[in-house]
Amino acid sequence: MQLQSRWLATSSLAMFAYACLPVAAHAQEVPNLLTAEDTNGGGLSEIIVTAQKRRENLQETPISISVLRSDDLTNRHVQSLTDLGDGAIPSLRVAPFFSRPGALIVNVRGVGVLSDSNQPARDQGVGVYIDGVYMGRPQGLGAALYDIENIEVLKGPQGTLFGRNTEGGALNIVTKRPSGEFKMNTTVGAGNFGSYKAETHIDLPEFSGFSIKLDGIVTHRDGLVKNPLKSAEDFNGFDKRGVHGEILWKVAPDFTVDLAADTSYDAATTLYQQQILPGTNKLAAAAVLQPKRAKTAVFGVPEQPSVGKSTGVRLNLEWRAAPSLMLKSITAYRHLTQSQFDNASAATSAQQPLTAANPTGAFNLPSTVTTAGTGFVTRYPGFAFGRYSLAYFKQDQWSQELQAIGDLGDQLKYAVGALYYVEKVNDNAQAFNTNYFLDAAGSTYGALNIDPATRNIDRASHVKTTSIGVYGQATYTPAFANDILHLTGGLRWTRDKKVGSLDIVNNALPILPINGANVQAPIGLNAHWSRVDPMVNLAVDASPDVHLYGKWSTGYKSGGANSRATDYKPFNPETVSMFEIGAKTEFWNHRARFNIAAYTGTYKNIQLDFSGLYEDVVNGIRVTTTRTTTNTVNDTGKGKLKGVEAELTLAPADGLTLTASYAYNSVKIPNALNPFPITGNNGRPSPFAVPIYQVYTPAHSASGSIDYEVPLNTVTLRFHLDGNYDSGYYGNYTDPGFNALTGVVTYKQPKGDAGLVFNGRLAVADIAMGQSGAKLTISAWARNLFNEQHVFLKSAAATSGVAGFFNDARTFGGELNVRF
Repeated sequence: MQLQSRWLATSSLAMFAYACLPVAAHAQEVPNLLTAEDTNGGGLSEIIVTAQKRRENLQETPISISVLRSDDLTNRHVQSLTDLGDGAIPSLRVAPFFSRPGALIVNVRGVGVLSDSNQPARDQGVGVYIDGVYMGRPQGLGAALYDIENIEVLKGPQGTLFGRNTEGGALNIVTKRPSGEFKMNTTVGAGNFGSYKAETHIDLPEFSGFSIKLDGIVTHRDGLVKNPLKSAEDFNGFDKRGVHGEILWKVAPDFTVDLAADTSYDAATTLYQQQILPGTNKLAAAAVLQPKRAKTAVFGVPEQPSVGKSTGVRLNLEWRAAPSLMLKSITAYRHLTQSQFDNASAATSAQQPLTAANPTGAFNLPSTVTTAGTGFVTRYPGFAFGRYSLAYFKQDQWSQELQAIGDLGDQLKYAVGALYYVEKVNDNAQAFNTNYFLDAAGSTYGALNIDPATRNIDRASHVKTTSIGVYGQATYTPAFANDILHLTGGLRWTRDKKVGSLDIVNNALPILPINGANVQAPIGLNAHWSRVDPMVNLAVDASPDVHLYGKWSTGYKSGGANSRATDYKPFNPETVSMFEIGAKTEFWNHRARFNIAAYTGTYKNIQLDFSGLYEDVVNGIRVTTTRTTTNTVNDTGKGKLKGVEAELTLAPADGLTLTASYAYNSVKIPNALNPFPITGNNGRPSPFAVPIYQVYTPAHSASGSIDYEVPLNTVTLRFHLDGNYDSGYYGNYTDPGFNALTGVVTYKQPKGDAGLVFNGRLAVADIAMGQSGAKLTISAWARNLFNEQHVFLKSAAATSGVAGFFNDARTFGGELNVRF
């Protein structure tokens, strides 16, 4: 469907209402972060953020920030961070790691996402914080969100503000604290694909200085793609639930103790990878191309939920030591386990290479065929396919952070802090084929009955990370020209240490060449890195409604080691230096708000993964095998960053709010040399540098929304519609057809399709329920309202063709919300 027709379709409010009203109701109607008394005479409300460790007006905070408030999440039916993958904030990209929603890629401005951060000894480029606690792993980020006050997306390096350094940016998630007043907010709902949801948030009245808040949530959706194997789970379904409790104790007027605990369960099946275009390989007779979003998988395969379990305890102490000084302590412990059961690629692996011995790729050759000189061996019948990737991940983290936020007179304000962070992580992985062909033609198939417990462990490792950071910044406002100038300077010092070992490779101890002999033993890791990152920011209040700033900052992502390698050699940190200018403005009697930022910078020592062959010991001789390994190197070149971000909000009439946001993000990565020896080059690496693409970063992305609220006698009608566009992005950063002997690219890496996805919600709110004071909201919601389809992530090779993952099909439902 063309862009013009989609926008025309959105104008039909009556059609949307007709489709949605029969479906029951929507989620929590909670007050957002806006202060109701500061509506500026019917204009836009003030937005308060805590990005700089104190409550400030968003418009007066001189950094690039985008905010999603509680009502924004409700309108978009956001139940977890996974739902932000449609592009609600253009510079933020959230996506599953390959097919696995149990581990999320969080990307801001395209920085820090080129390597696999799921491994124990590797870090993320964007820091995710919930109530001030750093979430150390991408695993567990897909869990259901509790009662959110707001989500702040801080763009660019943020090391002088947050506990663990963040080279790409920070995702600061703030939940609602106990209010000390009796409140209850309960939602139940159901939708298509067998989805249902129930959540409640209960505030108890303050008693002897104690305020208590309880949150609970259960949400479920069946798979979006059917699995023909009846005993197995469908693809792309989830089952999330969790409980959160918090006690706020006002020990004294100037001292509070905030204790919170939570536990969550997140079970999700993998996405389904479809074969979109053929390659030179011969497809089996039972295999078919699926160029459109599939409702049913081609093959039935074993598939079960990947389960993430997370528990945590947080203790916050706040002491107003003086009228101008707040001291804070944040102590936290978290425990995480994550299993992985990924059989997403079965439909793309039922192929036979064309070889000299098999020029047609026929499935009716003799039972064993070996192509001389290639090491390719296959068997007919019994040709196995359907790679089942299994892994187990366990993490324990403990952190202690101290902060001091204060003022020295009217001209100087500061925020300083220190963090001590420790995590212990171990993982293992194994993979095997689950399906095979029963006849020589490859037209029938069956599922192998293989117990994962009896399979070999392909790799295993463990790591202890210790990170110490000291950070701070101060803002000086000279006493002249009505205090219009604000100069901020900041520094951060970080020391990261990682100690561990690679314990298993191919179900055996790794191989070490020592004094010319092959020695099998764990390969140890003991490395540390230190770094100082500065920040300078000059802000000018050109008028009460126009605020300008220029900021220069640097950031880094720690070094580590790759557990998919055989040598487990440490690699160094990557760094970013970024300069940003911006303007935050309000006009039209506070009915319009326009913010814009432009940035440019350099990207150094970028961590890149390259693949080669495993080595093994056979009869005492060191040999290469057909298995692959992955090493991480630091690119010796210098990358370039640049972009523009703009946000416009209008309130042209009472009850009507229009928003539009746009981002252009460009990341140019220098070509890099693959360190692995190549066939035909006398055991030496290729002399030609490999072209590198930036991944998970569309060059152009935009989002817009319409919100309309109409009082109707005793009820309120609320309408929301948002549209989210991106121009497509790469999922892999090298060309599969790069000829290492000539440096010529014969087959390019395909980019994901551009996409335009709409979400909608219609609600009848504030329905009085007798004399109880309770209010009822009935609503209907839809995600991907027009069932648009595009392949957001593609992988390809000349032999296997193009495969990819489609965006989610349309989901819709209704909810009932009661609050008092």
